[in-house]
Amino acid sequence: KATKADQTDPFDSDDESNGKRQPADDDRYKNGFRDSGGLENQSVQELENYAMYKAEETTSGVNNCLRIAEDIKQDATKTLDMLHAQGDQINRTHQMAVDMDKDLSKGEKLLNNLGGIFSKPWKPKKTKKITGPVTTADKPSKKSAKNKEEREKLGVGGKARGHSAPASPPSEPLTAMQKVELEKAKQDDGLSDLSNILGDLKGMACEMGNEIDRQNKALDNLGGDIDELNSRVKGANQRARHLLAK
Repeated sequence: KATKADQTDPFDSDDESNGKRQPADDDRYKNGFRDSGGLENQSVQELENYAMYKAEETTSGVNNCLRIAEDIKQDATKTLDMLHAQGDQINRTHQMAVDMDKDLSKGEKLLNNLGGIFSKPWKPKKTKKITGPVTTADKPSKKSAKNKEEREKLGVGGKARGHSAPASPPSEPLTAMQKVELEKAKQDDGLSDLSNILGDLKGMACEMGNEIDRQNKALDNLGGDIDELNSRVKGANQRARHLLAK
């Protein structure tokens, strides 16, 4: 005679009816039911739960990719800030070279006058004009506004990334397939954010390349002015030694 326990449907447990999975289920889902007859030998509810498991797994993978992309973007933002600061430093250094040129010109004029009437007139040898910086530093207000916008896009500046508005809590428990659709919506949000970040990274990479090109040109100009100043300083020192030897 069959007992009440024997008549119980194994798929009518509270956990199964509520769509809840047990830890042992995840182990079976991971290997695709290889140890329990394969997909074709599973119940409809088991397959629905398996679909929900795979959907959650996909959502987790999308979120991991999104976190990695956000970390890369944060590093790229810091790198851009460093590049801009480096460009500002090059500008300041070149401006110092311009100031040095003015001071050196005064010294050269004095060295010429110190020769007196019995000395041949001396003129410093100038091969080029000191041009000074040819690039201008970014305006701080523009940089700070840009950085704030970057932080907001990353969700770390007081404004989180845009997502689909969360649905109101359902009056009844969701079915497995409804949960799958919910996971798909999360994936769409994550992939949309990921696409936006990748687009931002592409733009930032172009900006880095342009900034490096500008700095290379600025360094070439600075190097030419420094070489000119170095040559004139040597000439001024030679003139001073000549006057002292008299």
